[in-house]
Parts: sequence; C-alpha cells; structure tokens
Amino acid sequence: MKNICFYFQVHQPFRLKKYHFFDIGKDHDYFDEQENKAILNKVAHNCYFPANALMLDLIRKHGKDFKIAYSISGTALDQFEMYMPELIDSFKALADTGCVEFLAETYGHSLSVLKSREEFIKQVKAHTSRIEDLFGQRPKIFRNTELIYSDWIGDTVASMGYKGMLAEGADQILDWKSPNYAYNNPDNPRLKLLLKNYLLSDDIAFRFSDKSWTEWPLTSEKYVHWLNSIPKNEETVNLFMDYETFGEHQWHSTGIFDFMRELPGQVLSNSGFQFVTPSENINLLDSVGPLSMPVPVSWADQERDLSAWLGNDLQDDAFDSLYLLEKKVAACNDDSISRDWLYLQTSDHFYYMCTKFFSDGDVHKYFNPYNSPYDAFINYMNILTDFTLRINKLMEKKMKTDKIAFAPTAVNNLKRKRIQKPIAA
Repeated sequence: MKNICFYFQVHQPFRLKKYHFFDIGKDHDYFDEQENKAILNKVAHNCYFPANALMLDLIRKHGKDFKIAYSISGTALDQFEMYMPELIDSFKALADTGCVEFLAETYGHSLSVLKSREEFIKQVKAHTSRIEDLFGQRPKIFRNTELIYSDWIGDTVASMGYKGMLAEGADQILDWKSPNYAYNNPDNPRLKLLLKNYLLSDDIAFRFSDKSWTEWPLTSEKYVHWLNSIPKNEETVNLFMDYETFGEHQWHSTGIFDFMRELPGQVLSNSGFQFVTPSENINLLDSVGPLSMPVPVSWADQERDLSAWLGNDLQDDAFDSLYLLEKKVAACNDDSISRDWLYLQTSDHFYYMCTKFFSDGDVHKYFNPYNSPYDAFINYMNILTDFTLRINKLMEKKMKTDKIAFAPTAVNNLKRKRIQKPIAA
C-alpha cells in the first residue's frame, strides 16, 4: 500500500493596529483587537467550523481508514481562547477520534530559528506543552513556520527529540528526485523528512477554482486517477496546505467541500493508497537516503525560499531591530513585555513588507491590512520604537530597585567585616 498524508496549517496572527509616530511613548497597546476578532469570526464560520465538521463526519464514516494532521500556531490558539473557545472544543472532538495528529511548531509562528536558537527552542517547547495540555498528545513531528527547513534547522529539531519534520519538495533541491519518498537529515539521520508534493497539493489549495486551468473542474475521480498514475515504486504523497483552503481561499460555492467529502471514499475504493498521519508515515517508511538543503527552503511563492519575509531592506531592518532586543526582553522578566515580544515575532508582520510582484502579488494581498509594504514597515517600526522605550524604562527602574536593595546589604556586609577584623596589639 502507498500512503497519503494530509496535513493542514491553522494560523492567525495578532494583527497590529494603525500606530502613528505621535503614539510613541503614549500608547502601549499594539494589537487591533476588533480586527483580530472580526477576522477570526469570519474565518471560523467560513472554514474552521464547517471544515472540522466535515473532517469529523469523514472519520465517523470511514473510521480508522481516514486520518489527517494539523499544526495550530500558538497565536491562533490564544485567539481561540480569547474570542471563540468553542473552536478549541471543535478541535478537541477531532483529537478524541484517535485519527488526528497534532504537530509541533514555534508558538509565535515566528522566524526565530533564523536568528536565535535559544528563542526558537523556547517557543517550540512552549507550543509542545500547550498542544499536550489541550489535546492530550505530545507532538512527535515538527513543522516549522512556513515550512522553512534547512540542514542545520533539521539538526536542531532532531536534537530536541523529534523523529520527523515536514519540508517543501522544492525543485531546486530535489532535481531529479521525487518528493514521494521519506528522506533523512544528512547531519542527523535519525530525523526523517516528509516532503510536500506541491503539484498535487496546489491543485487543491490554489488551482481548484481557477476556470482558466486546463484541468478545471477538478473532481475526486480525476484526482484519484492522478494518484494512480504515480510510479508504483513511489511510496507516499504528502498533501500539505493551509486549512483556509476550505471556505476561504476556495469558497464554499466552488465545491471544495463536496470534493473533500468525496475524496476519501474514492481513494479507499479505487486506489492502492491508505491514509496515514505523519508519525505513521515516518514509522512505515524507510529513508531512501539523506537529502541536503544547505540553504533554507520554504513553501512560499515560486522561489520556495525566504524572500517572502526577508527579501528586501525593509524586512531585514525590521527583523534585525526586533532581535536586537532579545536579551533585554529576557532581563525585564515582565509578562506584558514577553507577550508583546512573542506576538511581534510572527512571520506575517514581515510578509506584509514584501515588495514582490508579478505572479505572487495577489497572494501577498490576502488579508494584508496595509496599502503598501512601506506602510507596513513604518507601522511596525513605530511600534518597535515604543516597545524599545518600554523595555529601557523598565530596565532603568529595575536597576534603581536593585541599587536600593543592594545598599543596606552592602552596608551590613561592611559592618560585619569591621567587627570581624582583628584588633591590633
């Protein structure tokens, strides 16, 4: 039997409110609660609730023969808890079936691995603990923000005990190889890699409703025919996509829910494929060999690199300025500072500063609250300036407090030394 591995990304950022230069030093509330709540409500009713209900129905219909996986960012979970706790219950119902696996990622959906190993590990541990608390599963498979992977990132993930990691099956890496096998990290062979089959994934996630596509309309029968056309020796098809594919990227009226409702039955009845979770896939497949990615690869845009987040001077300046604050944030030991630091790391903020055009332009406009990348940069840097002022003021206050606390201790120590000093004969 060959394997189909369905994985869905669930993420919502804490979007920033419009923050002007004259707000610096006066307004320390950076996040647009009204907008975050409104967007979550929209996406929940278009996607999360109906898609969860569909997945639950499919599991009840097909039993253990239908399995899927999610990674839900910590920022999404925090918003669920704040604005719509019934969403967490909806995912718990899926977890209770035993047919759903939850993966680990960075809590803040951040790019921290590119700047700070310590911050990266801290966020991954926090996210893993949150998933275990909510869904009763301790994640065994890791999925990095935006599917960003490289040899050294994989080595770090392996050192944390994860046995598998998801990555993009990028052409510039695979060359003549197929994404339909398990590979392993070249520096740490214990870490197996599951690669996204981006052609078959994007047929659902991006091309499904495109009437200019030569394969439109896509039916479950046609899709299974494509699966059956895969060479017999290839072992797995990994279909990785945003969960918002269902109801947001592809509206309900496109027939995307009907397609997904029919697909498992078609696969199970008319193909040699079985549905597996990422952990099961890792256990079932032997690695066909190491796959080296010396430069980070992502699942974004045509380039499949980091240029969606760190491809211009605006993004690089904002990113560098943020992580210059890391040690100061830790020294503050303040809950409010730590929370804002976490949410300001979310990759979306840098994505909004992207200046790429042409074929990827429409993708970058999705849920983008800014008129231009420059507007996104100015807004972010205004907030970061105020955030820096708060940190410096807190550290100054902390230093003064420490000095006051130190003074009587120093005096008492001096007195004790004088008493203990032997009297000259």
